[in-house]
Amino acid sequence: MASSIGSEKSLNPVLRISQLDALELNKALEQLVWSQFTSCFHGFKPGMLAHFEPEVKAFLCLILWRFTIYSKNATVGQAILNIQYKNNLSQTEKYQPLSKHQKLWYLIFTVGGRWLEERCYDLFSNRQQRSFCKIKGYISFGAGLVKLCGLLNFLIFLRKGTFATLTERVLGIRSVFCKPQNVRQVGFEYMNRELLWHGFAEFLIYLLPLINVQKLKLKISSWCLPIAGLSNSENSLAGHCRECSLCGEWPTMPHTIGCPHVFCYYCIKSNYLFDMYFTCPKCDSEVHTLQPLKYKIEMTELHV
Repeated sequence: MASSIGSEKSLNPVLRISQLDALELNKALEQLVWSQFTSCFHGFKPGMLAHFEPEVKAFLCLILWRFTIYSKNATVGQAILNIQYKNNLSQTEKYQPLSKHQKLWYLIFTVGGRWLEERCYDLFSNRQQRSFCKIKGYISFGAGLVKLCGLLNFLIFLRKGTFATLTERVLGIRSVFCKPQNVRQVGFEYMNRELLWHGFAEFLIYLLPLINVQKLKLKISSWCLPIAGLSNSENSLAGHCRECSLCGEWPTMPHTIGCPHVFCYYCIKSNYLFDMYFTCPKCDSEVHTLQPLKYKIEMTELHV
């Protein structure tokens, strides 16, 4: 990767979106490594790593730096996108890898700066002496100034397309492609599948509220479990209908709707309020009158 790949004029400039994607991939990798590392301590006492979290994060970032920037002149995100760093301070036209000083300063600015900010905040947060308060104020001012410079650098990056971070501009390192880019072939099969699926999902979202699912369920249950041959007398209801035609349990406050079937009051009332065209799931009779069923129920019938 660090070998010469031609003159500087032959190096293709890296798109802004590719550089930003590389930065996002680097952040995602750091979060993934940290989550995997902390998962190893789930069985230990809670808060065990809280006192040493800045040092542990710095150590993990040091390992990543050793096997990425130091050895390959590229971060993990850049390697995925076929990008690497070039020494922009060299006077030669050929590709020049990063010098050791640039790599070390990159480590100090990225890993050391983050560790210093987190650790200094913990060190001076509980100190009430005047000197410590001044040092904390200077550190906060310096951190704010660095962030302001980073914002200005990002605006310049959006304008010119080089040096996505402030560290790259200060050290004079630039992102270039490792190999010449070929003509990009874009396939639309995945996009077509996504558009088709989203269109189908929107159609279902529009269609499902228009379907009376409760009525459809009751209609299917009436086909599967038909009941016939019952008389309309109250004695016949008391003798044969020992369960609600909706919930299948012993009817609580039994009511009728004008057909030879019995319903719990709450079952029939809730269904009728939900659907004014409700029909009996057993015989498909419409609700004519909702009346309580008057008959004597023996306690022994509950165990029959």
